[in-house]
Amino acid sequence: MLTDRGSGMGKKTATVLFIGDVVGKPGLQMVSHMLKGFISKYSVDFVICNGENAHNGKGMSKEALHQLQEAGVNVITGGNHTWNNFNFFDTLKTDPHVLRPHNYPKGAYGRGFGVYQMPDGLGDIAVLNLQGRTFMYPIECPFRTADWVIKQVKDKVKYIFVDVHAEATAEKIALGWYMDGRVSAVIGTHTHVQTADEQILPKGTGYCSDAGMTGPHESVIGMQIKSATDRFLFQTPHKYECAEDDVHFSALLLQFDAETGKTIGIQRIFYPEFNRGSIL
Repeated sequence: MLTDRGSGMGKKTATVLFIGDVVGKPGLQMVSHMLKGFISKYSVDFVICNGENAHNGKGMSKEALHQLQEAGVNVITGGNHTWNNFNFFDTLKTDPHVLRPHNYPKGAYGRGFGVYQMPDGLGDIAVLNLQGRTFMYPIECPFRTADWVIKQVKDKVKYIFVDVHAEATAEKIALGWYMDGRVSAVIGTHTHVQTADEQILPKGTGYCSDAGMTGPHESVIGMQIKSATDRFLFQTPHKYECAEDDVHFSALLLQFDAETGKTIGIQRIFYPEFNRGSIL
C-alpha cells in the first residue's frame, strides 16, 4: 500500500515507478499508451525501466530510446542483451540516461550507474544496474561492485535504486539482504515473470525478485511460441522472433521516505490482469 504523499516543496515521500523488461514493439507500444496514465494516477516523480529487449526483442535502439523517453521514462537500465544491437553503441557510450550492468569488465561500452535529479526538491537518486553471475556470464562480483558504488554515492544522494538483472532467484534475494538498509530498493529483472514477493526488508530496503515483462505474454518470455518450443524439442538454435499478442504492463511502484530514503510503500502493477477464471 502507498501512503499520502504530502504536497509541493513539503513532500514527505518520493514515488518511483520501475517498469519490468520492455520487450519489442508490443512492449514499447504498451509503455507509450499506458505510462502517462500511471504517472498521473500515482503522482509518480521518477520512472525507470529495463529496456535491454526493447529493440525487436533483444537489445536497444535509438528509436526505442526516444519512444521510452517521450512516454515519460527517465532512465533505462539494461542487462546481458544491452549490446545486441551494434548501431546503439555510440548512444550507449554517450547518453547518461542509458545504463548497462556496472560489473562488466572495465572498458565495456556504457556506464553502470548514474545520479539524477528528482523534481520538487526531493533530492537526487542514484540508479545502479547490476548483473548476476549464476547461470550467466562470469563477470565481476555484483556484491563487491555494489559496495564500491554505494561508497561513491551514499553521501551525495537521498535514494539509491538497484536493478539486479539475474537468472537465479537465490542470487537476487541474497543481494537484497546484502544491501538491506544501504539502498532504497533492490528490484530484479531478466526472467520476464513477475514474482509475488514484493516486501520491505527489515532495515527499509524495498525488494522484489522480478518486476516481470512489459510485452507479449502469448509467448515464451516474449519469444514466439513455436521457435521457443522447437529449441527445447530439438536442442538446436532457432531464430529469435518477438511475439505480438496478449500484451501486459508489468511494474513496481515504490514510495521512498524523503528524509531517510527508505522504502515505506511497495506495490506490484500488472495490467491488464490475466483471465484466471473462478474456482467457486
